[in-house]
Amino acid sequence: MALLLGSAFAHASPVLRCAVTYAGSTHVIETHALADPYPVASVDIAGRFRFKAVMVGQAERIDYIKLYTYLETPRQPMLIHQATYHSPFTIPSAPKGFTGEQRVYGGPKEREMIYRCTLQEAAP
Repeated sequence: MALLLGSAFAHASPVLRCAVTYAGSTHVIETHALADPYPVASVDIAGRFRFKAVMVGQAERIDYIKLYTYLETPRQPMLIHQATYHSPFTIPSAPKGFTGEQRVYGGPKEREMIYRCTLQEAAP
């Protein structure tokens, strides 16, 4: 059964948890709601990709979530994928989370990075 984020997290601070997999290795990236998305740094994924997860809002209210994937290039990271999710969020009970399983390809060899993100209540 799906829950609306507004009621599911009305009194709790949600945490965004993304599992990012590349070349058989998985990185778990967690973030909490924040007012200013600009200082959030991207995370290196095996020197091939960078992943950035931003959740903007107050502690108990999320305005939007943005997910960014960059391809590492000799000059600088190049944005190759960006997804935006707006409130209210419907959270399925499926193990692949609210984003589903996303596959991003980049570079001359079309390398594959896979991610899925879930929203969960933060531990007190």
